[in-house]
Amino acid sequence: MHIVETLPTTATLLVHMLLMFQFEAGVSGFEPDFLYPLENITVPQGRDATFTCVVAWIKADTKAILAIHEHVITNNARLSVTHNDFNTWTLNIRNVKREDRGQYMCQVNTDPMKMQTAFLEVVIPPDIIYEETSGDMMVPEGGSAKLVCKARGYPKPHIVWRREDGGAIVAKSSTGRTERLTSVEGEMLTLTKVTRSEMGAYLCIAANGVPPSVSKRMMLHVHFHPLIQVPNQLVGAPVNTDVTLQCHVEASPKAINYWTRESGEMIISNDKYHMTEINNSYYSVQMKLVIRRFHKSDLGGYKCISKNSIGDAEGNIRLYEMEIQERVDAEDENMEEDVETENTEKRLYNGYQGPLTETEESSLQPNISSGSSGSTSDTVLRSASFLLVLFLLI
Repeated sequence: MHIVETLPTTATLLVHMLLMFQFEAGVSGFEPDFLYPLENITVPQGRDATFTCVVAWIKADTKAILAIHEHVITNNARLSVTHNDFNTWTLNIRNVKREDRGQYMCQVNTDPMKMQTAFLEVVIPPDIIYEETSGDMMVPEGGSAKLVCKARGYPKPHIVWRREDGGAIVAKSSTGRTERLTSVEGEMLTLTKVTRSEMGAYLCIAANGVPPSVSKRMMLHVHFHPLIQVPNQLVGAPVNTDVTLQCHVEASPKAINYWTRESGEMIISNDKYHMTEINNSYYSVQMKLVIRRFHKSDLGGYKCISKNSIGDAEGNIRLYEMEIQERVDAEDENMEEDVETENTEKRLYNGYQGPLTETEESSLQPNISSGSSGSTSDTVLRSASFLLVLFLLI
């Protein structure tokens, strides 16, 4: 009994492993058969694959199974056949390659011949073809961008585009309809009439069901000249307090931002001035200027200026002194007291004016009493004058 191995057909690039078991004609009353079916296998490239073929002698009358031992020969360094026990032969394929894909057969040379076949599928995880895939891209605002992503693998990878920040991809159809999508399928992503809000990182994700999936990050830069917005153009602050001026800047490429007085004098960070910038997005920055211990000499205009390679812009803020509330309230209170005093004096003055006559005697007394807040000496003097007038009239 010996083994014969057949070679694969080169044209089809399929590897066929044929294990043929020939049995001596002198053995009678038994018939060889397979105990278990040969199963198909799918493995990733680079892994190992194993086929197990179980052969047994089956006694014709009692159906009893007899063990068989045989020698197997192979001439491929990556292929080996091992005999595990009485009736099991295992075909091992180490470091499977794409060309190992194909049908394998375990055959017993009986009359008629018996055989089992199984298919080896070799799958390959996706891989980005960098030389055929786009890199970071720069476009002017209002222009178009085409991002390309190519990947290899088996089965053929499926390409999906997403934004890294989870934002929507603005897709425009051939009919001009605009859609906001969370993902777009296909090797090419076309963006038209690009706006600054579409700036950011885009991910090309390739998957074919064989882990791991792979991705490539592409940065889309949208260029435009600076734009400045000033939330408060008129800012007031009390003396000896800290005051903050703010400007919102949008610019791409990245701009140089700074502050000046209205005279053109550039402001530099020191104990008096503190400047900061907070990035809100790829193109948006919040400028802040803190003026410590605000003084009257700090009154006037301030400018926030932004410049990049495309253009420049500026915003204007005017700073004025603000009276603290306690001081204003105190002044209002004093004014109310002055008005009350003035009214009282007017009432006293109006209580006695012009020469006195006899007919006015009855009306004089109430007017004098209304001015009782005056001094005692004044009252006595007025009484004496009144008596003098009466004496002269008599």
